[in-house]
Amino acid sequence: MRRIRTTKNLAKRIDLQYFKRAHPLRRWRFWLSLAVPIVALGWLVAQRTQGGQKAYSSGPLSTSHAVFTQQCSLCHVTRAGAFFKEVSDDACLACHDAPVHHANQAFTPPCSSCHLEHNGSIRLAKTSTASCTQCHENLRTQNGNPHFVRSISNFDREHPDFSPSTKKLSDPGQLRLNHFLHMKPNLMGPNGKRVQMTCEDCHRLAGEPEQLAYAGDPTPTRPAGPTNAFHAPIRPSPMEPVKFPNDCAGCHTLQFDTRFGAEQVPHDKPEIVHALLAKRFQEYIERNPAAVHLPEPPARQVPGRIRPVRIARNATEWVQFRVEDAEWLLWSKTCKQCHVLKSTADSLPEIVPSGIRTRWLEHATFDHRAHRMMACTACHAQALDSHDTADVLLPGIQTCRECHRDEARSKEVAEGRCFECHQYHEWSKARPSKHRFTIPELRGTAELHAPQP
Repeated sequence: MRRIRTTKNLAKRIDLQYFKRAHPLRRWRFWLSLAVPIVALGWLVAQRTQGGQKAYSSGPLSTSHAVFTQQCSLCHVTRAGAFFKEVSDDACLACHDAPVHHANQAFTPPCSSCHLEHNGSIRLAKTSTASCTQCHENLRTQNGNPHFVRSISNFDREHPDFSPSTKKLSDPGQLRLNHFLHMKPNLMGPNGKRVQMTCEDCHRLAGEPEQLAYAGDPTPTRPAGPTNAFHAPIRPSPMEPVKFPNDCAGCHTLQFDTRFGAEQVPHDKPEIVHALLAKRFQEYIERNPAAVHLPEPPARQVPGRIRPVRIARNATEWVQFRVEDAEWLLWSKTCKQCHVLKSTADSLPEIVPSGIRTRWLEHATFDHRAHRMMACTACHAQALDSHDTADVLLPGIQTCRECHRDEARSKEVAEGRCFECHQYHEWSKARPSKHRFTIPELRGTAELHAPQP
């Protein structure tokens, strides 16, 4: 159909004086466009006049640095009266002087690339996986020969199994320890009672003042876990090493002669034990001189040792015979039950160091306290059937993956980012803080507290 009105006729309907006539909405828009910048500038000037610096902040600081909120210049370098966004490593090293991950790493990322501030009350150590995989996804070193897996991009699929499993390591400990026997029912416990042992009877977290059911001292106290002098306490709660006085002495007694009742020799070097035995028998014969010429009663004939009845000619020889008998009982029966003894040219044996390894994953950390709601055998499943000391009873990575997932996966799982088990800085080699700030300097109130002239 042919158009009735042309373009020219339509254009004549447009009011060209529309913008020249006053309108309430246009007036408000004009004044608001002027008022908003003026108010914002006035607020900024007022903040600066009062000495505050919060106006420059792009968000709240982390919990550790919240006290610095009014002191931007502590971290951000000020140039020409303005704060620069980037934070240099020198600002971080003013308080935190920790060595880097490895001396031969290909490059050292700036502190602020991993520890992101102004994101609220977070823990700065909770870095993203990308902070680690920027190197470990294609690991390179200055000499070109990394000692670790070259490519790891996530925990779920590409992280290798733990070294005890991949290398099929054996426990180098020299103690004869059988988990299977200790977990059997109706074991003979302290005071002749039948007991059922549990994992917690020997393996306890550091810093817990628990009663020790099988200890020589009924009310010992345990020290707190290790700390670093220049950093926060070590995050994971380590297991206390198993010690004879705390975990074994209640069942494995060190009695040496019926003449002295329940008295025991110390759990110490053979030289210390020999000196105590000589002293005790010397004191005994001095109190009972007639015992020199008495033959050893049949009860002292230890099974497995055939020897003629010996009658001492004097007190010195009597002490010698009794010490020899007590030491044979200790070295060949009591101590040998757990320790490896080596013969020496001397009459006293050499006890091979136990060599109990307290840490297997040297480049990772693990917190038993965070997992204490679980049964020990849920992860250490082989413990109940272990007959050999050489068995390494650590779980494999598949056990950890049952609960832990990488951050890219579902949030209905336990944390699985790298920081959960690994640390970048070698805090054991950290230097002391320089102690350079006062409270007014940290809080931004130095001028308010300045001394009056």
